[in-house]
Amino acid sequence: MNPANRGMVIRDETDADIGAISEVTIAAFETLEISNHTEQFIIEALRAAKALTVSLVAELNGRLIGHIAFSAVTISDGTRNWYGLGPFSVSPEYQRKGVGKALIQEGLSRLKNLNAQGCCVVGHPEYYRKLGFRNVPGLVIEGVPPEVFFALSFHGHTPEGTVAFHDGFKADGKQGA
Repeated sequence: MNPANRGMVIRDETDADIGAISEVTIAAFETLEISNHTEQFIIEALRAAKALTVSLVAELNGRLIGHIAFSAVTISDGTRNWYGLGPFSVSPEYQRKGVGKALIQEGLSRLKNLNAQGCCVVGHPEYYRKLGFRNVPGLVIEGVPPEVFFALSFHGHTPEGTVAFHDGFKADGKQGA
């Protein structure tokens, strides 16, 4: 881990973190062209629906510098206990320093402890491949190019079908969650 992250703590989110999570999320996605800039609303909707299975923050010297959320997904073949990773954000000044990788690894570990079977994510190909995620023929998400949709099976079995993330992912801040 980068020396800048010595002393970093990864822990469950608390109610006191909610404002800082929104701030980090907005800052992390602000310059990302592929973003619709609704990630903070998605987190709020997932939280309101009690759909955040795992929600972790990275904290350094008392400052929240990252957040990651995992929520259950449904798969058309009926496979259960699969989760979606996201939204996931790291403060811009701490990106590319190991914070995100640490958050993902801790989140995946916690999912495994909950008897999860696997995790999927929509994201940057080079980044997620380094973490063991793979493009899986036969596992798709509607409207998402297959080259940016990844899955990681924890037990060797990868389902086939269409994945649906929680309805909270449709949140745009314009309507009630």
